[in-house]
Order: sequence, then structure tokens, then C-alpha cells
Amino acid sequence: MKWPMVKLGDVVTVNPRLPKDANGDEVVSFVAMASASEEGSLLSEEIRVLSETKKGFTYFEKNDVLLAKITPCFENGKCLRPNQISNDIGFGSTEFHVLRSDELVINPTYLFYMVWSERFRALGGHSMSGAAGQKRVSADFLRQFEIPLPPLEEQKRIAAILDKADAIRRKRQQAIKLADDFLRAVFLDMFGDPVTNPKGWEIRSIEQLISDEKHALKRGPFGGALKKEIFVEHGYLVYEQYHALNGDFSYQRYFIDEEKYLELRAFDVKPKDIIVSCSGVNLGRLAEVPEDSPNGIINQALMKITLNQNVILNGIFIDIFSNPSFKKAFYGDFRGAAIPNFPPMSTFKNFNFIVPPVELQKKYIEIKQKLLSHTAISEYMESLSLIGSLSHKAFSGEL
Repeated sequence: MKWPMVKLGDVVTVNPRLPKDANGDEVVSFVAMASASEEGSLLSEEIRVLSETKKGFTYFEKNDVLLAKITPCFENGKCLRPNQISNDIGFGSTEFHVLRSDELVINPTYLFYMVWSERFRALGGHSMSGAAGQKRVSADFLRQFEIPLPPLEEQKRIAAILDKADAIRRKRQQAIKLADDFLRAVFLDMFGDPVTNPKGWEIRSIEQLISDEKHALKRGPFGGALKKEIFVEHGYLVYEQYHALNGDFSYQRYFIDEEKYLELRAFDVKPKDIIVSCSGVNLGRLAEVPEDSPNGIINQALMKITLNQNVILNGIFIDIFSNPSFKKAFYGDFRGAAIPNFPPMSTFKNFNFIVPPVELQKKYIEIKQKLLSHTAISEYMESLSLIGSLSHKAFSGEL
């Protein structure tokens, strides 16, 4: 069933003020930005006195949702679900927004899942303003943002479903971390460091790795090619950064008609293409387009790569591109306040990639697939997919 859409500002108070009659002697909880995890959990709190804390910090209460406003914390999901601090009143970093539910209308936990979702973060990230490295999501964006609003009991039901799915994900998260560590060790053992190339593998540029198709390597269209007024309700999908960030291809927001699709055919996306995020805090995140993905084009924030599978396999390329040593060499040491865009195409085209023998690549992929098919790992991946699917349905008013 489709639920009515409402603006957050109609059901939520954004950044409420501390009451003038607040007791200055009251004990409060203090939450620094580092104390809120990217999973919505409270990692630690300090106990302070209200009168010594109220100036220079952000006031909130136990049932409020705390949301990081600054890049990259916002995009990474820095958030605090309600009812975690030990006191009724809390204070935190000025880089938090506070969302207070009208609890006769909207459930605080339901609200948390609405603003913690990947989709909300993707949209909020596009709305940010400010200098590089200091961009923020505005309070006005939050007030104007629309969410589905089912009846209160239905909200509680949806929140409970998402809580269960998230509990499964948390329980199995350690397994995937161990798998990642193991695979990284296997990769280094089989192929060595992809930058220093101690095993002396053949080196090729990206232009020597792509298929011989005319548009096998392409950045998304710039300028006015994808202005919002061209979008239609149904048609050819416009692939966004969201798809590259977590591989959730069920999310479909913008479409173009056949005439526009044919005009932008150079940016066409096909199954088994690799799409790469080319800007922002999620720079360099990439995903393989699945077999059942619809026809469409990439937007201006993406690049697509069609690799020659007789030379390098998608899974090997993705693991090279995601390797910390490779990322540091390719992007430079950008982990400070400012995060740059993707290097110029001329730089990318001339960058060196190791190319081990294809049979050895296949052996590594076989090991990886066996590991990911392990019950604990596959269940974890299923839980991620479940959360993404449930969040998408909830956000669309379909859950």
C-alpha cells in the first residue's frame, strides 16, 4: 500500500532549542562526533552538568535522532538512534542536526531508519553546500524532505522489521570482516602489492584492459544533458552513485525516454560493466552491474568500464582498485579535510595495472566465491541485501 508523503518539517522539530527553564544543575550526557557510530550506535558518552555544557554545543533529548551534518560524516551514516543516552538531556557536537518526533504522529525509531538509509544520504549528499571538505546538509533540506507516513502502529511494525534485519547484520558483521582480511591476505600472497608489483607481473594501462568497444571507457555526461526536466516516470534507468556505493541495483529513481537514451547511447550501461563513483566522499567506490539490471546510462558522477575478460576479470580489477596501496598511489594522500574528484582521464588512462595470468586470476576468484558461499558470509550478504530492500520499500511507502 502506498502511504501519504509528508515533509519532515511537518512532523519533526529540527534543531529544537533548550527550554529557558532548564535546570542548570541537571546531569546530562555529552556525545562527541566520534561517539556516534556509522551504524547509529552510541559508542561512549561523558557525564556533565547542564550549566557547564549548554553553551557551544547542540542540545538534544533522549528520544531525539542525532544526525551528522558535515561531510564525510553525513555520507558515512554518522547518526544516533533514539533512547541510547543514559540521561534525559544530552549535548553534542555543533556538527549534529537534531530531529525531534511529534510522537503522536511519527515513531522516533521509524524516523531514524528514514534518515539513516542509503537513499536519504545520497539525496542529502547532493544537497550539500559549503567549501570543499566543509560541506554540510542544511536544516532547510531536512524540513523540506518528504517521507512516507503510514499510521503510527504501522510505523512501529516497520521499525521492528528493520530492527530485526539490522540485528542480523550486526551479528554476522564480524564474519565478513574476517573474510575481507582473509581475502586481502590471499590476494597479497597470490599477486603481491598491486603498486610495487614484487612478483613482476605484466603491466598494462586501462586502455589495454578494456574491450575493443567504442564506448568501453566513459565518464558520465556533463552540462545540461541530464537536467531534471528531461526525466520521465518510466523508461531507461539513470544509474547514480548510489548504485556504485553498495551494489543495490533495485533502487531506481530517474528515467529517460528512448529519444534521450539514443542521444546519450555513448554512456550506455550493460550487464557486467563496472561503474565507479568519481566524486565526493565515496570517491572510487565501484560495483559490477548484475545480469538482470535494466538498460540505462550513467550520470555525471559515474564512470563505466567494460573490461576484456580475456585479459583481466572484473573481480580482480575491483579488488585491485579497492586495495589500500593502490588507492593511495592513484588518488594521493587525500584523507584530510578536502577530498578531490577522480583524477583526469588522461591520468587514469596512463596509470599502471598489474595483469597476472588469467588462470591464476580464476583461481583467486574461485577461492573468493567459495568463501562468500560459506553459510555465515552468505547470510550476512543476504542480510545486507534484505536491509537495503526493506529500507527501499519503507522509503517508497511499500513495506
